[in-house]
Amino acid sequence: MTIPRFLQIHTLHSYPAALLNRDDSGLAKRMPFGGATRTRISSQCLKRHWRVAQDEFSIHNIVGATSALRSRNIVERKVMEPVRAANNASPEVLQAVEDAFNIGVYGRSGTTESGRQPLLLGLPEVEHLRERAAAICAEYPADAEAAKKTATDLFNARRGEGNNFRALLDSAKLPAGLEGALFGRMVTSDPGANIEAAIHVAHAFTVHAEESESDYFSVVDDLQREDEDAGAAHIGDMELTAGLFYGYVVVDVPGLVSNLEGCDAGEWENADRDLPAKVVEHLTHLIATVSPGAKLGSTAPYGFADLMLIEAGSRQPRSLANAYREPARARIEAATEKLSGHLSKLDAAYGGKEVRRVMSVEDCDIPNAERLCLDDLAMWAADAVRSGAAV
Repeated sequence: MTIPRFLQIHTLHSYPAALLNRDDSGLAKRMPFGGATRTRISSQCLKRHWRVAQDEFSIHNIVGATSALRSRNIVERKVMEPVRAANNASPEVLQAVEDAFNIGVYGRSGTTESGRQPLLLGLPEVEHLRERAAAICAEYPADAEAAKKTATDLFNARRGEGNNFRALLDSAKLPAGLEGALFGRMVTSDPGANIEAAIHVAHAFTVHAEESESDYFSVVDDLQREDEDAGAAHIGDMELTAGLFYGYVVVDVPGLVSNLEGCDAGEWENADRDLPAKVVEHLTHLIATVSPGAKLGSTAPYGFADLMLIEAGSRQPRSLANAYREPARARIEAATEKLSGHLSKLDAAYGGKEVRRVMSVEDCDIPNAERLCLDDLAMWAADAVRSGAAV
C-alpha cells in the first residue's frame, strides 16, 4: 500500500495538420530541447480547454462545485450592472463605488480596463462584492463622497472589512470556484487571497523535432461574374504542424484536498475526500480526451491520448520528459519504448516506489504498470484519493 500524496499523469497525444497553440505572430509555439526545436502547447492553453470543456466529465458537472469567472470586467458587468438595475442611487454614487471597487479588486490601476489583469473570482466572491456594493449605494444614494469613502474602506485592513477575499476564503466553501482550487490564482491587490495551485501542468512538447509546413490557401467569391477577374478573392497562408506530444500533470493531493475542503494540507487524510476524488476522476478524462487547438473549423484537431500513465506515490514527483531529450521517431511505439526505458532506468537508480496504472491504445510494456481502460484508470485514481491508499 502506498500513500498517494502525488498523482503523476503522463500522456502521449498525436495530432496531424493542426495549429494547436499560436504565439504572438500566429505561428505554432516552440521550444528547444535536446538540441532540437520542438512544437509546444503551453500549460495555460491546456488548462483553459480543460476548464471550459462542456462534456460528460466537465468539472462544472461535479455536484458541490462552484464556478468562477476570469475577466477584467467583473466589477463593471457582474457587480455593478445588477446594482444599477435595482438601485435608485445617483449616477455619481454608482460611478464612485464602481471605481473604488475596481481599485480594491484589481489594484491602483484598476479604474481603466487596460490597467487591469484578468482576475479569477469565484461566484461566491462575486456575490459578496455585489451585496456590499448594493448596501453602500442604498446607504448613500445621493452622497458620492461618502459612498466612495465607504467603498474604499471596505478594502482597507485598518478601517473596513479589510481583506475581503481572505474573509471569504475562511468562511465559504470554494469561494474562488473550482477553477481557483485546482489551478490556483494570484490577486496582486490582495496577497492574502492568493491560492496555491493543486494541479501542476507542464508545457506539452513533441517527442521528436518539429514538423511543420506553410499552408497556402485561397478563397473563391461565390458572386464573381465571368467577365470579372478570374483570380481568387483572397489569398493567404498559415502554419500547420504535426506531432506526437508528451504531456505531464501532477496532482498535489494534500493541496487539492486543502483547497477543496478548507482544511490544513497536513490534515488531508482526516478530511472528507469525496469531492477531491470526483475531481480527479473528471480531470483524468479531460486530460485524455479534450484537445487544445486553434483553427478548429479548418483543421478539426481532435484526438484522444494514445497512452496515459498514472503514478501514485508519496515522494517528490519527477517528469519523464528526459526520455525524449534525444528526439524519438514520430511513432507511438517508439515513444512508448523510450518512456518505458527511461522509467526502468529511474527505477534502477531510485527504486520503483510508485504504484502505476496505464491506458494504452497500442500494446505496451510499462514497468510495474497494470493496463486498464480509461474508465477504470480514472476510477482507480479517484479511489486512491478517496481511500488515501494506492494499491
